[in-house]
Amino acid sequence: MTTDGILSQLNKASAAEEFFALLGVEYDAKIIDVARLHILRRMGQYLADEELAGASDPDIASRCKATLERAYADFVTSSPIEQRVFKVLKDAAAPQPNKHPALVQLGSLD
Repeated sequence: MTTDGILSQLNKASAAEEFFALLGVEYDAKIIDVARLHILRRMGQYLADEELAGASDPDIASRCKATLERAYADFVTSSPIEQRVFKVLKDAAAPQPNKHPALVQLGSLD
């Protein structure tokens, strides 16, 4: 794994497979084909919780690798629909407000 400016290298990566190669994480192409954007989004969510300021590049590379492995593992055991990383999937599962007014029996009105 190359650690010379790992964040710079990751910023230049344009495909999920490049992230996995740069960080030395093994993967199943079948899972990547289905969940590539979801995995990278989840990795970003995990990285947001990491304090990387002032860390050495090898430490940053190690933490990035761990977050990618963790994000990948989420999708090995469940689907993008179950994980609901993106807003559109979260909204699809949210309870829909009742858009129809309640029916009132005419006999109950005075």
